[in-house]
Amino acid sequence: MPAAPSAFRMPPALYALTIGAFGIGTTEFVLMGLLQQVAGDLGVSIPAAGMLISGYALGVCVGAPLLTLATARLPRKAVLVALMGIFTLGNLACALAPDYLTLMAARVLTSLAHGTFFGVGAVVATSLVPAERKASAISIMFAGLTVATLLGVPAGAWLGLHFGWRATFWAVTAIGVVALAVVAHRVPATAGAGTPVRWREEIAVLGRTQVQLALAMTVVGYAGVFAVYTYIQPLLVDVAGFAQAAVSPVLLVFGAGMIAGNLLGGRLADRRPTPALVGSLLALAVVLASMGFVLHSQVGMIVFVGLLGVVAFATVAPLQLRVLNQARGGGQNLASSLNIAAFNLGNAAGAWLGGVVVAGPLGLTATPWIAALVTVAGLGIALLSVGIERRGASVVACAPAR
Repeated sequence: MPAAPSAFRMPPALYALTIGAFGIGTTEFVLMGLLQQVAGDLGVSIPAAGMLISGYALGVCVGAPLLTLATARLPRKAVLVALMGIFTLGNLACALAPDYLTLMAARVLTSLAHGTFFGVGAVVATSLVPAERKASAISIMFAGLTVATLLGVPAGAWLGLHFGWRATFWAVTAIGVVALAVVAHRVPATAGAGTPVRWREEIAVLGRTQVQLALAMTVVGYAGVFAVYTYIQPLLVDVAGFAQAAVSPVLLVFGAGMIAGNLLGGRLADRRPTPALVGSLLALAVVLASMGFVLHSQVGMIVFVGLLGVVAFATVAPLQLRVLNQARGGGQNLASSLNIAAFNLGNAAGAWLGGVVVAGPLGLTATPWIAALVTVAGLGIALLSVGIERRGASVVACAPAR
């Protein structure tokens, strides 16, 4: 007799993907705690240093579709191991970069592996569990990102403060070596295996309106997060009045919120995926707008940095599950990878928009308000998608039987 769903245990291979996600998540987010150190050492402005985050995100957007299509007929495990190798070499190049342009190029090289790893990893993760646990499997893999923010980013900020920002990238390189070994050892050779999909069939999924809307709501909805979080260090230091040494502990609060929100989003999406999708985006917009009222309060900023972590990652599993569900029947690898690219395009757009706001007449303190408006637009796309889906279901239900 099969075990009850509540007694189901996630397979060890899923946690191997989590470790890989931890390594990639650390290198993606770690610069947010190092902006001032990198800017000072390389002789560039803080907005220019912020573009290193945007450059990484844009590299994800390019690498995700290209590498996914190029590796579509290869074993999924081999693809994941190769991507971790690219990630490790890219971080080594970051640690050795002598100037800003070289660091940007190394960041882009590292980013090429990101989208395909998470996209293919999400497909592999959902293949390891029953249908009713797919969103939770996605959230467990993405827990690597949340733990990276909880531990990796604050630790990276501490290393950068005491030993220089290059020490942080040496540490991330070491994480990459460990992650590569764990993925190679624990992920089954047959994980995610299925009938190979031709690249034309993968691309064809992009013609579906609902897939397009799912990708758009990820880009726009998530851009609001990074319009604020990219500039969290100057917000905490220059506006709220925290000391530099306090940045790492406050980022720990954000990371703790991300872990809670990620797991919560997975559970809610397993039970009611559409309400979880709409509700998480609404909550994100509310928290971003409310943060604008507490920027000068240290206690208020600690509370809302934690809340931002919760609502930001409560959206991840519902958004990823949405695009996987809309791409059923072929092209899930590409759609899943493109949704990771969509997260990072939102990252890049948010970092760019935040930089425009910081450099313009509105200034740093306006970033939460602008971010909230952007996320509201993403919520509008989600509501449009749900409305189209329900109207389509009503037409099918009302069609006469033949």
